[in-house]
Amino acid sequence: SSLEDNSPEHTTGQKRSRNDAGNKVTVVLGAQWGDEGKGKVVDLLATEADFVCRCQGGNNAGHTVVVDGKEYDFHLLPSGIINPKSVSLIGNGVVIHLPGLFEEGDKNEKKGLKGWEKRLIVSDRAHLVFDFHQVVDGLQETERQAQEGKNIGTTKKGIGPAYSSKASRTGLRVCDLLGDFKDFSARFKNLVRQYQSMYPSLTVDVEDQLKKLKEYSERLRPMVRDGVYYMYEALHGPPKKILVEGANAALLDIDFGTYPFVTSSNCTVGGACTGLGIPPLNIGDVFGVAKAYTTRVGIGAFPTEQLNVRTGSNTLYVFCRSHLLCYLFNSIALTKLDILDVLDEIKVGVAYKLNGKRIPHFPANMDVLQKVEVEYETFPGWKTDTSAARKWNDLPAKAQNYIRFIENHIGVPIKWVGVGKSRECMIQMF
Repeated sequence: SSLEDNSPEHTTGQKRSRNDAGNKVTVVLGAQWGDEGKGKVVDLLATEADFVCRCQGGNNAGHTVVVDGKEYDFHLLPSGIINPKSVSLIGNGVVIHLPGLFEEGDKNEKKGLKGWEKRLIVSDRAHLVFDFHQVVDGLQETERQAQEGKNIGTTKKGIGPAYSSKASRTGLRVCDLLGDFKDFSARFKNLVRQYQSMYPSLTVDVEDQLKKLKEYSERLRPMVRDGVYYMYEALHGPPKKILVEGANAALLDIDFGTYPFVTSSNCTVGGACTGLGIPPLNIGDVFGVAKAYTTRVGIGAFPTEQLNVRTGSNTLYVFCRSHLLCYLFNSIALTKLDILDVLDEIKVGVAYKLNGKRIPHFPANMDVLQKVEVEYETFPGWKTDTSAARKWNDLPAKAQNYIRFIENHIGVPIKWVGVGKSRECMIQMF
C-alpha cells in the first residue's frame, strides 16, 4: 500500500515556510453611508496596482473618477479599469446586471476608455441580476410605502431581490448562463414564475429576455474565469499589488449598518474575503474613506442630520463618529474638505446621548437611534479656498486643527485629505 511506500519521493517532502502567506491585499472601503469619494482613492492606488477587484454590491454603487479632465462613471466596473496595465476582477460576491455592465463599458468607451473588455475578468460564481429583479425592487418599495408609510430608498437596481434569490438558492449565476442554455432557460422560467406568484402584476417577456441573455452570454464568455482559483494564483504567484474596491459603505452593511436602511451585502472588510475568496491572512492595509462632513444615501436614521442645510454660509455640517471607524480601518482618507471652505463654523458630532447619558456604541435598534441626542463640539470655519492645496502646510491652521481633532477623536490616522475631484487633489500625509 502507499502507506508502506518509503521511496525517496514520499520521504523528502519539503515543509512549507510558515510565513509564506502570499501577497497582501489592500482594501478601500466606505466609512459612512456612501458617496465618500472612494473612487478617487481607488484611482490613486490603482495607478500602481496589478489587480483591482470588486467584491460585493452591484450597479447600485457609483464611483466617479476624473483623469486628465475626463469624468468616468463606474457602477459595476472596478475603477482600476482605467489603468491599462492592471487587470480588473468582478468577484463572486458581486451581483451583475449584464445590460448595465455592457452599457457602462460602452458609455465610458465613448469618453476614451480603451480595451476594457480585454482587462476585465468576471467570476463564474457571481450571481446575475435580471431586469425583472429591478421591476420587483420598485414594486417592493411601493408596497413598503403603502403598508408601512415608508420605504428603504433603494436605487431600484434589483440588488436586494438578486441577493434574496441568491440566499433562497433559486438564483442563477454566470456559470449557469454559460453552461447548458436549455437548462438555464428552464431555471430562468421557474424563477420568473416564483416572482409572479408573489407579485401578480409582474409581467416578463420571457422569450425576449432569454434571447438577449444568450447574446450577452457570448460577449461575456471570454472574460469569465474561476474567480477563486484566479485570486489564489494572484496571491501566491510572484509579488503583485492587489487592490480591493468596496462598494457602498460601513453604515450600509447588512449586518453592521443602520438596518433595515442598508444594502444587501457586507460592505465591511469581511465582504472582501467572502466576495473574492481571500483568506483573512492575506488582508493587508484597510483604508476607510470618510467625508469631512456626513450625508447619507437613501432613507433611515441619521442623528446628525442638519435641517438648515440651505440657509447659506453659516450652515452646520458634521462628521459623525461611526463605531466602525476605529474597528475596521488602519487609516482614513478624509475627502471633500473643500466643501467646508465657506462655513463660518462647523459643528462636529462627538457622542450620542440617550436619556441624558453618553452611550459608547451605535444603537442597533432604529427606534432607539431616532431618539438619541447628539453632543457637538464647535470649530471656527477657515473661510479660505483650500482647493489649490497640495500639501499639509498649504492648508489653513483652522483646517489643520479640524483634521487633527477628527483624527484624535476616532483614533485612526488620516493618511490623505481630499480637496477636490481629481487625482492630484489628494494631499498625502504620510
